[in-house]
Amino acid sequence: MKVSDLFFVYPGSKLDYAKQQEDEKGLNFVSRISVNNGIAGKVIVDAKAKKYKAGDITVPLGGSLLFCFVQDEDFVTAQNVAVLRPKSPMQEVEKWFYCYALRENKFKFSAFGREVNKYINDIKLPDSIPAWVYSARVNPMQTTIKCSNLPIDATTWRYFTIGEEKGGLFRLERCKNSASADLSDGEDCFYLGARKSANCVMRRVVRDGDLVTKGNCIVFIGNGQGSVGYSNYMNEDFIGTADLTVGYNEHLNPFIGLFIVAVLDLERPKYSFGRKWSARIADTRIKLPATEQGLPDWAYMEGYIKSLPYADRI
Repeated sequence: MKVSDLFFVYPGSKLDYAKQQEDEKGLNFVSRISVNNGIAGKVIVDAKAKKYKAGDITVPLGGSLLFCFVQDEDFVTAQNVAVLRPKSPMQEVEKWFYCYALRENKFKFSAFGREVNKYINDIKLPDSIPAWVYSARVNPMQTTIKCSNLPIDATTWRYFTIGEEKGGLFRLERCKNSASADLSDGEDCFYLGARKSANCVMRRVVRDGDLVTKGNCIVFIGNGQGSVGYSNYMNEDFIGTADLTVGYNEHLNPFIGLFIVAVLDLERPKYSFGRKWSARIADTRIKLPATEQGLPDWAYMEGYIKSLPYADRI
């Protein structure tokens, strides 16, 4: 069974989010991200723009490759987002089953190698849906926050250096584990490695007090093919590979951590396996909201994240 056997495949709206007018009363704009059902925001679009229906499936062909979602409202899409519409009536739970089946193919493709858009019609899907799928319940996460009421004006931001010893934001430490094979599988704590997905989590292990790194920190991936340059916020204690550097600041909390990680991600394209970040983390400069006194505006960063949809679920 192939995708084209079950679905009509559409090319999407091919819009640029930056060129749209944001409006909470507009249509959902589905981009190539792997969170929030792929929705980047709500926009007002030109009447001529191609619109798609609630119940259609969105398929990123770049970015978060094949991270499919069933859309529950009408929408438009970014470029490189395909849309699937069932050729015959299909229950929502069946659509979600095929979403996850498609996601399992993501490792077969790459943005600059074997591109999804050339093969999407021929991607193989299971010939039948297991009986257990029909007993599953899809319970979408709910939020009471509809739209952020805090504006972003980066023209007022200031540059800050990451390393505290450079007069910057964070006290930096290296994680302590050098041989993951020496760790025993268990349920005590997470083991973090140079992995760009799953918040760097590799597996759960037995706690070793000599190797534990304290949580409530930013985790910087300084080395690692395909993941160097990424960062994450980690709220709980963990054991990490020595390729990871962590940063602490007394103002840090989950909301501020998520804000800073979003800014740090803009630095990621500068680094690769050949140009490691480890030796440059302390000197890296990032632009953040600032007070009139020229200090980081921690209150604004926290307030902005709390104002976003689904922040009440953090």
